[in-house]
Amino acid sequence: MSRIRPLQRRSAPPQDQRQDSFRVAGEAVPDRFLSELGARVRTMRAVRGMSRKVLAQTSGVSERYIAQLESGQGNVSIMLLRRLAEVAGVQLEDLVADPAGRPKDWVLIRELLMQAPPVVIDDVKALLTGRPLDRPTQAANIQVDRVALIGLRGAGKSTLGRLLAEQLGWRFVELNREIERDAGFSVSEVFSLYGQDAYRRFEQAALARIVAEPGPMVLAVGGGIVSDPVTFERLLAEYFCIWIKASPTEHMERVRAQGDVRPMADDSSAMSELVTILKSREALYARARASLDTSGARVQDSVQALLRMVRNYCAAGCPYVARNRIAAAGANGPVCEAAAER
Repeated sequence: MSRIRPLQRRSAPPQDQRQDSFRVAGEAVPDRFLSELGARVRTMRAVRGMSRKVLAQTSGVSERYIAQLESGQGNVSIMLLRRLAEVAGVQLEDLVADPAGRPKDWVLIRELLMQAPPVVIDDVKALLTGRPLDRPTQAANIQVDRVALIGLRGAGKSTLGRLLAEQLGWRFVELNREIERDAGFSVSEVFSLYGQDAYRRFEQAALARIVAEPGPMVLAVGGGIVSDPVTFERLLAEYFCIWIKASPTEHMERVRAQGDVRPMADDSSAMSELVTILKSREALYARARASLDTSGARVQDSVQALLRMVRNYCAAGCPYVARNRIAAAGANGPVCEAAAER
């Protein structure tokens, strides 16, 4: 049981010091918090694949203000709220978030999570996503028949995924096509009519449905799936994920060849935005269990490289327990079909 730290009373800083922290004679004074806030906003936008122009248009906030915010020149009022929160011994989100939108005992849960060791965090994530706890097993081989390809548009996920599925004799699924089937609209129409939040809800529901469907498969997912922690966590838990990547130039050339530059359409700084998106998502894509760089590679060579990854992974004993299949197969269950074909 964690102990509640007593609230320590802080004396207010002198008036002249407070002014120096914010503005002097009407001139903006750089502040680390505002700079970090701007960086977080920029990263949030990039991870979701939104240009500054698109974010301004969809949010109703001027592009100029967003630019100021990202450069560390945000409204100084956030600094006042932050100071109040620090003195009161609470988190800033406790002042600005709507309590009705948070679960009961959220503050307690948050504090416990902040103090929990990594192994406990892993167990909590498993429980909240409806997965069994990941415990060591004595099985020499575990059947794994779910592969997911992640990465930015233009990497080659759909092309390679379809060919890989043919080689393995598995079903190929494109998550965006499943979303379109459920929504009754194209992905572009879902974005334009309902916005990114609605698209993410469709994405989460479609993945949950596909996970429950039987049989081996190769799944290609949209590049922005990493921006939804819940959906991405489930994808990582249920599939052997491979990050398909390419150079920024090849990404852009392939996307333009497909006639799709969403969400950077009509943006003269599209390449700069693309590089920012790649950089912001890199750590998330890197959570995949393997990666393949398709830059300058022939399609067939990339397919063979993928096939070797899947087979080698299974031949090593398939240390990844997909959908807890070992419980159903038993300790001497079947070897992964991909490995058996070697």
